Amino acid sequence: MRKVGIAASGLTEFSKNDSSVESLMLSAIKPIFHETKNLSQNDVDVVLTSTNANNKYLANIISELSGISPRTAHTVESLCNSGTNGIVSAYSYIASGLADVALVVGAEKNDSPGLVLEWDKSRGAYTHPIYWASMFASAHMRRYGTTLEDVAYVGAKNHRNAVDNPYAYFKKMFSIDDIMKSKYLTETLRLLDCSMPCNGAAAILLASDEIIKKFTDAPVWISGIGQKSISAGFTKNEDLTSMKSTVQSSIDAYHMSGKKANNVDVAELHDAFSICEIIELEDLGFAQKGMGTSYVKNLYDNNDKKINPRGGLVGSGHPLGATGIAQTIEIFQQLQGKAKKRQVDRAKTGLVHNMSAAATSSTVLILES
Repeated sequence: MRKVGIAASGLTEFSKNDSSVESLMLSAIKPIFHETKNLSQNDVDVVLTSTNANNKYLANIISELSGISPRTAHTVESLCNSGTNGIVSAYSYIASGLADVALVVGAEKNDSPGLVLEWDKSRGAYTHPIYWASMFASAHMRRYGTTLEDVAYVGAKNHRNAVDNPYAYFKKMFSIDDIMKSKYLTETLRLLDCSMPCNGAAAILLASDEIIKKFTDAPVWISGIGQKSISAGFTKNEDLTSMKSTVQSSIDAYHMSGKKANNVDVAELHDAFSICEIIELEDLGFAQKGMGTSYVKNLYDNNDKKINPRGGLVGSGHPLGATGIAQTIEIFQQLQGKAKKRQVDRAKTGLVHNMSAAATSSTVLILES
């Protein structure tokens, strides 16, 4: 297989400002063509759109509006990890030789139909994702003694990081006390423990090693991919203190890349709810089981931006189809040394973790400069 790298990216601000999905996508695509040397619409072989909106023939519409006539155009939909699944699909087209250049663009609006999981009958009346997150939190608290204050450290850290992200939904810091006093939505989760649905878009350009130097002198390579789907229904989760699909996808991504958790310099984790980051740190090998809370506190106390430097989903907002792409763009910028105030020193290897629907599916990417 051919090597595949990231050449360029584009983002919109994550906000409540009302725009159509098409307009959001075009706004994210424009910087790629304006700022990438030697790139024209004729170079793009594949256009993939990532969204849970019910727009029909969207990839072809976006291609036409962007002046692109690709060989292949289609939409990738997988709830919250639609974005990274779109990137993996683009990677596959290029690695196999079916394409040289692929554009992946994701967008969502704050009223996305993907926010309510009506198709999962096992959830009964509890179709909002906060209910499964609350069950994860309760299970972790019972087994490891995790407290509500422990969980609050995730939000405080990520909101602080988001202040340096010009595209983030939130523009202010929240203290541990602010989070502890925010409105309870369940017994174990408060308003500021949750990511916010919003409008936003993200786009990324991938190319083969044979052509990528035409567009950039500093490509970032995708060296590891792991994906796992265990089910559609929440009841297939066997242990609510762990995310089985995340564990398996990380094993595969580490194996493909030849890396381990201790080789990762910077990571974007899918903190749809604060408890998720604690569990993911353990499942991805950054912390031992039951020690995710200590890991987060250490990051917070030392203002260490290694995990979720852009503010995660809690600080940045969560437009479903754009999230995985935005996470990947953050690691792309970190490994290029272009993350400005968010920059992690000497970052050479990065990890992206993106999941859906109570981690019934997960995607992990390893990126290297």
